[in-house]
Amino acid sequence: MADEEIANEEGGGSKKMLIIIIAVVVLLAGGGAAFFLLSGGDEPPAETIGEDVEESVADAEQESGDPAEVGDAFYVGMPRPFVFNVPGYGRDRLVQIKVQLLVRGGEDDTATRKHIPLIEDTLLQVFSASNAEKLATFAGKQELRADALEAVQKAMEPIVGKPLIEKVLFIGFVMQ
Repeated sequence: MADEEIANEEGGGSKKMLIIIIAVVVLLAGGGAAFFLLSGGDEPPAETIGEDVEESVADAEQESGDPAEVGDAFYVGMPRPFVFNVPGYGRDRLVQIKVQLLVRGGEDDTATRKHIPLIEDTLLQVFSASNAEKLATFAGKQELRADALEAVQKAMEPIVGKPLIEKVLFIGFVMQ
């Protein structure tokens, strides 16, 4: 009787050991596969990065006809989000837009920061002239962004002598 119990324990122990070995092998294989799949870099070699940038600058020159504007990009954030009401068919809507402005170069960054009150006023006028149906669509938001850029550039040009702002970016957009 004692011999049967010892045989059963040994058989059960070898089954447990086999299951543990299989589990370890599966975990190691999965870890190795994950390492090889996730460790491969998607970046091109260093010498082709410069070529890609040169090609994209050349493409931009061909498309616009003007030499591409070169300079460091600076993002000037408006100090507070724009909150305003817009009329809608059923009811008025409350809109909140967080805006940043793209400028090129340190001088343009400094000049833009100096004139933030003028920029805020101009943007608020453009934003509040919109309506809820227009802002509910992607095309309407794109149109609002383009109108805002044009208005800010027109407002800045007489004061600074150039438009300064390259792009108006909506980094937050909520309509209730």
